[in-house]
Amino acid sequence: MTDATDRLPVWCAGQEWCPITATAMLIGKKWHPVVIHRLLEGGPMGFNELKEDVDGISSKVLSDSLEDLENKQLVDREIVSEKPVRVNYSLTEQGESLETLIFEMLDWGMEHLHSAEDKDEAIA
Repeated sequence: MTDATDRLPVWCAGQEWCPITATAMLIGKKWHPVVIHRLLEGGPMGFNELKEDVDGISSKVLSDSLEDLENKQLVDREIVSEKPVRVNYSLTEQGESLETLIFEMLDWGMEHLHSAEDKDEAIA
């Protein structure tokens, strides 16, 4: 169990619904759960490696997502070399603790979601 000093500050503390809302705000952006998932599966990665692994994300969006996740204390950024600049991204302990939630999201989506094309075919 996480000790109180390791917990992230939230604006809604004390409210019964707060843990759900605060967690959704931490990972609720479109690419955040995907980035976390890739780091859970692949371990620490450089920017370009992560961009390749997160198919469909632009460099700017990935950069913004990594910065946001770092500010939220879910991702660590480590400078590996100065020339050329090489940075590795990894999950913090709090980021790693999202593993069960991220994989449950994946499982739920696999079971309950389908492509728009599948829906069109089911209607026809």
